[in-house]
Amino acid sequence: MNNKEGNNKKSGARPTSSRPSSNKPKPAMQKRAQGPKKAKINTKVAEVVTDKVEKKPNQAPKRPKVKDEIRLNKYIANSGACSRRDADIYITSGNVKVNGIPVVEMGYMVKPGDVVNFDGSVLTPEKKVYILLNKPKNFTTALDEGQEYRNVMELVRGSTNAKIGAIGRMDKNTTGLLLFTNDTDMIRKFTLPSQKSSKIYQVSLDKNLKFEDLEKINKGLTLDGHRVFVEDVSYIEGEAKSEIGLKLRSSNVKVVRSIFEHFSYDVLRIDRVAFAGLTKKNLPRGNWRMLTDQEIINLKNV
Repeated sequence: MNNKEGNNKKSGARPTSSRPSSNKPKPAMQKRAQGPKKAKINTKVAEVVTDKVEKKPNQAPKRPKVKDEIRLNKYIANSGACSRRDADIYITSGNVKVNGIPVVEMGYMVKPGDVVNFDGSVLTPEKKVYILLNKPKNFTTALDEGQEYRNVMELVRGSTNAKIGAIGRMDKNTTGLLLFTNDTDMIRKFTLPSQKSSKIYQVSLDKNLKFEDLEKINKGLTLDGHRVFVEDVSYIEGEAKSEIGLKLRSSNVKVVRSIFEHFSYDVLRIDRVAFAGLTKKNLPRGNWRMLTDQEIINLKNV
């Protein structure tokens, strides 16, 4: 140490004992020398330069997320108690306890082993389940249509022990794709009027659809004071003019029926052939299957 200090004094240089030797790369020092650019790393520019910054040899790693840690509102939603939005209301009102202590903090993280008490009951989150059914006739999603028609839950019985529900409603005469899940966030997403995923229906009418009526439907129409936007409507190639293909965002089958009844057509049959990118390929009528991981990702990103 004395020799180095003596050399520094002779050369007039400042002590450099806290810096790396001159024959080693100095990525950290270069970053300091850039001054204003360092501030950009903590702003929106970080989204663009993150990859480059992480590759720097002396760059400090980000703080790792605790394994299996989950936000409290998501934990509650995963249990099937309510949606995340409603869970936030319960949390702020003091009706949620973690390990016996009331939690009102938004964004509180639940760790493995924590006991969450929601409005007096201990919650056990379920694994998310997504099931696609090709619904046949004479089954309904309603529970109050009497004993004459069977409920669609009979068709997916035994598929899972999770408490699942259908996304949207279907009457006994409507067939085609119906999605079941215990993901309350997804159920809410696809029932909102503002949701953007497309559904395709094949509609059978009691008579041929006039071309002028087809054009009017294609431009959109107002039903019960609400504007209905139709993405596409057309005759089905090779079929009678009473067989119509309709593409729109609504998952409410009643809207499909109302569109044609508005022009004085009786709807004989509605078959949903596509739902948010999912199709009936290799799924016979009355059968169901689990969604693939990629299909689940696609649904969440719609």
